[in-house]
Amino acid sequence: MFAAAHLRDARRDRVILGAALAALSLLAWASLLAWSGSAAGGSLHHDGGTGPLAAQASLFTAGWTLMIVAMMLPSSIPLVLTFGALTRRRRQPRLLVALLLAGYLVTWAAFGLGAWVLDRGIHVAVDALPWLAAHPQLIVGSTLLAAGLWQFSPLRDRCLDECRTPLGFVVARWRGTSERREAFAMGIAHGAFCVGCCWSLMLVMFGVGLGSLTAMLVLGAITAAEKNLPWGRRISRPLGILLVLAAVYAVAG
Repeated sequence: MFAAAHLRDARRDRVILGAALAALSLLAWASLLAWSGSAAGGSLHHDGGTGPLAAQASLFTAGWTLMIVAMMLPSSIPLVLTFGALTRRRRQPRLLVALLLAGYLVTWAAFGLGAWVLDRGIHVAVDALPWLAAHPQLIVGSTLLAAGLWQFSPLRDRCLDECRTPLGFVVARWRGTSERREAFAMGIAHGAFCVGCCWSLMLVMFGVGLGSLTAMLVLGAITAAEKNLPWGRRISRPLGILLVLAAVYAVAG
């Protein structure tokens, strides 16, 4: 009797948590749509901000983090549900899930800020080198080529393996002795592996701009399929080939 009730409670908790995460993602999509259509929509693009650099960086990082919630969080729902099930009988299970998500978002926010700083450096280089300014397709082509080649990297495969095994990932990192620290650290680790397998695609997204919701949907669907579907790994190499061909086209065109 107890076992049956326990299983029902566990299923109910998983449904509630899954619905909450899906609602959070939908809210992020709606917020991005409203933001991109507002007068401040330019701040979502790496080259569209105005004002002090610190303000531009802060606004872009906020928009980037919102994009991660909309685009990448859905692909991490299986891991969050696994962690939620493991910690549901702890004293503060909701706080532990929140810390897991916070660690995940901190990692991605740091990557977004780093990409923005790198882009500032590229703009300085373009301003200083007239030849590079006259051949912007080289920057686009290099980004696409890097993204395509990374799809074939063994290190990327290693990161993708971590993302595709949520139960093993959680069990290997949860001891329960220092709950809050472990939850936050696990979120950071999950974010790091997620960045490891998706950073190149996100740089393509960075170049397009966060206001392109169509591109976000496409890349979000690709990453979710790679990380969660049984046949997801099969699309990695074909996608890499397409990106390399796109790089050649961008430079030749």
